[in-house]
Amino acid sequence: MEHTILRRKITELVDDNYVYAHVLYYFGIRFYEYADDTLEQVCRRRGLNVSQVVHSLEYALQQKNTKSLTLENLPVDLIIEFLRHTHAVFVKQTLPYMAHLVETLRYESDPCIKDLQLLFPLFVEDFILHIHEEEDTLFNYVALLQKAQQRKVSLGKVFFELGSKSVQHFADDHETHDDEMVGIREITNNYTLRPGSSQHLKVVFAELKSFETELHTHARIENEILFPKVLELEKEVREVVKQIAILN
Repeated sequence: MEHTILRRKITELVDDNYVYAHVLYYFGIRFYEYADDTLEQVCRRRGLNVSQVVHSLEYALQQKNTKSLTLENLPVDLIIEFLRHTHAVFVKQTLPYMAHLVETLRYESDPCIKDLQLLFPLFVEDFILHIHEEEDTLFNYVALLQKAQQRKVSLGKVFFELGSKSVQHFADDHETHDDEMVGIREITNNYTLRPGSSQHLKVVFAELKSFETELHTHARIENEILFPKVLELEKEVREVVKQIAILN
């Protein structure tokens, strides 16, 4: 397998699967700069460990094809940690890579590119702000509920937070932000490629579609798994606080 893939041109690899472009980017290889070179030629030229690059390409493809999620039976704190990790991957890896792809597109290949280059940075900024707000408000509130359940926090603090926040409010607000990529879909005509579109644009559209799928999965985890569990947790804590208040 290693010898076969090494003899293939970069453009051929990326045509086979756009995921390869992201792996090559990690190694400092911009696929659109080495389109007609073989993988082996590029690795030698850049002083890269050939076996490591090949292994990373194979592993990334395997992960993409076998990714599955089974979070329903996990406790709330582990679901929160999974979501935090996903946020970190979005912010530190996925979005910077996509931003680079969009920024380096050439206008002449498609009229939507200029609009995409204007909108995408705004989308990224808004998306990261939304993530930070979610972690600072919802996730911290859930952590407080868990501490209250374990009797590790003062009644006064819990009483105040229960009076000013509710999981249902977070859930309702979350529903209004679920379709965050609608503007990008409109600009790209639902990621529709024109005849003769460059490989670069094909990779951009593939990454955008993949990211949107990941966002839908992320939203499903929050809406269908996290929120029902946290609503029950909040209900339990409210009842405990109510009983303690009656006794006092």
